[in-house]
Amino acid sequence: MKLIKHLIFILLVMAGCATKDNSGIKIEVRNDASINVKDAVIRIHDASILERINALPGEFINIRSDIIHPVQLIKEKDKLVELLFSCNFGPGETKEFTISKSDQEIVFKQRTQAELSIRTGGEWKGRIYEGGKFENVSFLRVPDEHTDHSFYIRYEGPGWESDKVGYRFYLDWRNAADIFGKKVDTLVLQDVGQDGFDSYHEIAPWGVDVLKVGESLGIGSIGYWLNNKAERVAITDSIYCKITYSGILESEITTTYYGWAAGDQKNNLISKLSIQAGSRMTRHDLELSAALDNLCTGIVKLPDAEYILPESAKGEWTWLATYGKQTLQSDLLGMAILYKTKDLIRLAEDEDDYAVILNPSDNKLTYYYLAAWEQEPGGIKSKQDFIAHLNEQTEVLNNSITIKLIN
Repeated sequence: MKLIKHLIFILLVMAGCATKDNSGIKIEVRNDASINVKDAVIRIHDASILERINALPGEFINIRSDIIHPVQLIKEKDKLVELLFSCNFGPGETKEFTISKSDQEIVFKQRTQAELSIRTGGEWKGRIYEGGKFENVSFLRVPDEHTDHSFYIRYEGPGWESDKVGYRFYLDWRNAADIFGKKVDTLVLQDVGQDGFDSYHEIAPWGVDVLKVGESLGIGSIGYWLNNKAERVAITDSIYCKITYSGILESEITTTYYGWAAGDQKNNLISKLSIQAGSRMTRHDLELSAALDNLCTGIVKLPDAEYILPESAKGEWTWLATYGKQTLQSDLLGMAILYKTKDLIRLAEDEDDYAVILNPSDNKLTYYYLAAWEQEPGGIKSKQDFIAHLNEQTEVLNNSITIKLIN
């Protein structure tokens, strides 16, 4: 009898241990693209899976296959809304992953960042901010005094980068995106413009501002096609900008333009710019408060660049591009817009831009843009290689990563 009770006690203890077992949740992830995909960022946003992850014992989330993979958590008001991790895949490859938790944090290299830096401790004198020092902030309501060359925002707007390339946009009436070409595969924005307001126009060990934007859309800026010309988001009631998150695998900036005057209509526009580790692409998600057709984006038109279109458009996504000696340093640069074929109204051009005119669905629109500078580590150095890179990117966009829960 005592032996039976002893065995029952052991079984109960084992059952109790099983309820606290951290063997984890298993998922299966498939790459449907017909090419190798390096640094694929997998997004888990299914609420039921996230709830199961939260219920696991332990503090820090681990994801492993044959190795442990970098993980990034995206939270809203302390609630986990997305879980990101990265992995390499072969063509059509399926891999199994185990999600678990531990009490020890594994730190991975940060490969993206977003920042916004303003002067503090000085004062406005008319349209110029004098004195003070730069300080990073997570949120900014753009002051009414601010305009171009106010010496208030470091490198004139927010910046975002991956280990491949950096971007910025002018947080003023110009509202155009620019490119930081990088000669290193580390993060550099924290040092850009610290030793002088526009020192980034001079080539440095980290790289340089490579693009002359002028009156154009630069690369991938949002605009409105009016009277056969691209009009940038120039006239607004107010602008709010925040760093949504700055993470090891992905970073995002959210900018809200209240009262954007597009033609004879006013609209509130929310812009989300994001970049992922190992990628040259910026994703641009837009949401309007009211219907507005003839939105456009594009690429600055430069005299020594060739305008390129794909030989054939297959699948949901396609591209337009320029390639050639189109940097301030007179070396090779490729720029491209990647967009959904269903959103296209037409391709166009004006004096300053090669434009793509797009029609939002339910007042929302998503497109990508990218730049490839020849001086990047292992950079793209020919038109043919740049076209091949664009075709690879559209192959990935046209063939999504799929996730299946196993247990």
